[in-house]
Amino acid sequence: MSEGRGGRGGGSGAAREPAARVFVAFLLLGLTSFGGPVAHIGYFREAFVARRRWIEDRAYADLVALCQMLPGPTSSQVGIGIGLAKAGLPGAAAAWVGFTLPSAVLMVAFGYGVAAYEEAIPAGALQGLKVVAAAVVAQAVWGMARTLCPDAPRATVAVLAAIAAVLAPSVVTHVAIIAAGALAGLAVLRPAAGDRDASLGIAVDRRLAVLLLALFLVLLIALPILAAAWPAEALRLVDGFYRSASLVFGGGHVLLPLLQAEVVPPGWVANETFIAGYGAAQAVPGPLFTFAAYLGAVAGIGPGGVLGGLLCLAAVFLPSFLLVVGALPFWERLRRIALAERAMLGVNAAVVGLLGAAFYDPIWIGGIRTTADLALGLAAFVLLAFWKVPPWAVVILGALAGWGIGALTG
Repeated sequence: MSEGRGGRGGGSGAAREPAARVFVAFLLLGLTSFGGPVAHIGYFREAFVARRRWIEDRAYADLVALCQMLPGPTSSQVGIGIGLAKAGLPGAAAAWVGFTLPSAVLMVAFGYGVAAYEEAIPAGALQGLKVVAAAVVAQAVWGMARTLCPDAPRATVAVLAAIAAVLAPSVVTHVAIIAAGALAGLAVLRPAAGDRDASLGIAVDRRLAVLLLALFLVLLIALPILAAAWPAEALRLVDGFYRSASLVFGGGHVLLPLLQAEVVPPGWVANETFIAGYGAAQAVPGPLFTFAAYLGAVAGIGPGGVLGGLLCLAAVFLPSFLLVVGALPFWERLRRIALAERAMLGVNAAVVGLLGAAFYDPIWIGGIRTTADLALGLAAFVLLAFWKVPPWAVVILGALAGWGIGALTG
């Protein structure tokens, strides 16, 4: 079965994929997905909704809505959910490893001092990557809006959600917007026949799901107690990184201050070393949570090096894996109930509005600074949306163009 025909049924379970193919697809994204979690969601939509057709837009928006309400890295959680839908638990693991591996390797390498990535990548090329990320997010918002906001009520919900998110940007606001979208769906929206054909195709036994959710809570409570009673260095690291990732909403930029509070005051990592790694993390593709691999590699406690990096990487992503795999089977069942379907229509429209707000700030504000940036962004958008050029190719072209523009403008 070719990738281009991998499941028009939107991940309904009828069109499964080998875990190896899931790994390769996410590895390519892990190598080329610059721009942060909002851009990653755009890359995922282009790869798995538009091109491979592994999942439908409505199901994808439902998945994004769930992951925005869970603590942890939204984009990685969305990837885990897609892998789970297409290849079961092996697929979930393959998606996470593929998307995470490139940036994790680069961050551990930076911990060893192999390369200073901020200096190794020219500033113009980095700017070009930011512009391409803006084009990717614009394409995602445009495509999702056409599917999920086809009428005046849903378009209104999306616009109001975007306005609220721009005026009051916070995690609390985002949760309130999703809740308000659900209420709007219950009050004024009714699903059409096509709105119901959006199964995620999750095939996880509910007893296993309950076990995973229980394990998440047990570890959250037990790890601090064990670390206090038995202060082994590796256990203290696992506790700090697991607890931070379990309590963070809003992605990697919110996680980093929590990690700084965990590792700098006790002297595990010098503040200058932390800041240097944070700078490098901005210059690599993939999830920002892989900054944990760098911290584990340079930490003054625990095994350090590659083993320390792997330990902290596993600890920081484990809560997300447990929560997503544990919650998705119940989410899949809930969203098939009639009232929930109506609520999800409003939630999906609100998600479009949230992505639109994120496109403005930080994607547009941070990426489009000059008329040359605007021209490059429009060109990238046309290549993606109309010429159907693969995103990885547009990423390379954008970096080269940004490098050239930077050289010409000095």
